[in-house]
Parts: sequence; structure tokens; C-alpha cells
Amino acid sequence: MTTTQAVLITGCSSGVGEATAWRFLRAGHPVYATARDVDSLAALAAAGAVTLRLDVTDEASMADAVKRVESEHGAVGILVNNAAYGIQGAVEATGLEDGRRQFETNFFGLVRLSQLVLPGMRSHRTGRIVNVASMGGHFSLPGAGFLHASKYAVEAISDALRLELRGFGIRVVIVEPGPISTPFPSKINATIPRASGGPYDTFHAAVEARVSAAYEQRALSMALSPEKVARVIERAAMSDRPRARYPVGVMARGLIALSRYLPDFALDAVTRSQFPEPRP
Repeated sequence: MTTTQAVLITGCSSGVGEATAWRFLRAGHPVYATARDVDSLAALAAAGAVTLRLDVTDEASMADAVKRVESEHGAVGILVNNAAYGIQGAVEATGLEDGRRQFETNFFGLVRLSQLVLPGMRSHRTGRIVNVASMGGHFSLPGAGFLHASKYAVEAISDALRLELRGFGIRVVIVEPGPISTPFPSKINATIPRASGGPYDTFHAAVEARVSAAYEQRALSMALSPEKVARVIERAAMSDRPRARYPVGVMARGLIALSRYLPDFALDAVTRSQFPEPRP
């Protein structure tokens, strides 16, 4: 892969997307950093990135961003599908509209943007799509069913794309981080259904506390820095012979391995020992 390929990155307002944009900028790539709020990208713009409004639930904004890259570089060379968010709550207590919005951002937006860049990539017989998924695409935790389901879906569609696009010279890879030190925990906890006297109130309070504890900054914290994830994204994008999957962090590697090799009853037992579950 050459450093002249244009890189289109979603979700660059903070966290992993922002860190990834900085890495590609410093490596000399033409970087198109996108977010729903372009004002949040001012520092990247000052450093030389092209900053664009892109909402992965808005077809017009995605099409406009791809056209801008193609008009200036012929094709998107590297697409980093990073934009995502999470919701929490027991499945029974989560509204289907909230679940659909989760999939529109985490899954359908990723798929549609990939569809939009593919004609240009195919015409150049080269390209790289990096889908930022999660270790949570291999197992599900109670209280986050819709989030995990969206990450499972990213894994599945990436596997299909990897096989469909190889003959066109396009490689598709998945990056699977563990917990990341970003505003994610406060944002996802804000989506937990409020206490209403229902059967999940105690469970939801326990989930909120467990998520907050998992992301606490402490000496032995397992939470990753956005920069560490960005380094792996860059490696996945630039490798001549990329792997299909790049787990990031000790926790991701360990839990993905457990999910592969433990029988379901054993994995359930491990999960119950570490995470709350609803009780009558």
C-alpha cells in the first residue's frame, strides 16, 4: 500500500476516530476526517486534513463525502468505518426504535458507506476497508444485547465482503478492541432505562455500576488508549498481507479465545461470575 492513497475515516470528533486521523496525517496520507459536527474537527483541519460532515445515517452526506474524495484522488484508497455508539438495557426493556437506531449507525451505515466506495476501488483494482468492530462481536453480555448484536452483524458482513472483494484487489479487515478510555461509558450508561418499578430496575443499576468500574482509570486498568487502537488500525490498513481480524488488547484476545473454545455452559458461568444478571 502506498502513502498517497486517500483515507476516509468516520467518527473523527473524538476517541479512536480522531487518533486514527492523526496517525494517517503524520504518515503523509491525504486524510478525509468526518463527523456529524464539522466544528469538532477544527484541530485536524488546521493540521491539513480535509474535514467533512458525514452522518452514517444520512445517505446524502455519505455520497457527498465519497464524491469529494473521488474527485480529488480518483477513489477512496482506505476506508475506516469507525463511527458507532452503544445502548444498554435488558432486551425486554429496550424499545425497538432504539434498537433499530443502533443498527442504522453501527451496521447499515457501515454497509452503505462501503457500498459507495466500492465502485471506485474496483475500478482501481485496489483498496482497503477497515471495519472497527469490538471483542463484543464474539460474545454477548447481559444488558447490552442490541450493542453486541450490531457488532456480531459487522463481523458477519465483513466476512462476506472479504470473500466477495478479494478478486478485485480489495482487502477487508476487522479491528476488535477491548474497552477503550473514551467518554463511551458515560454515554452508554445514559441510555439505560430509568427506574420505573419494573423487574429490571436492580439489574440496570448493577449494569451501570459494572460498566463504570470497567473503565475506571487505575494502575491495572484494562482499558485501551485510543492511540493504541489507532496504531492497530493503521497496521491493518497498511499491511501487504493483512489478517482477517486484529484483536486489540489483552482483554480482547483473552475473551475472544474463551468464546471460541469454551462450551456455552462454561462461558455462561464465566459471564455470570463477572457480570450482573436479572433476578426475580
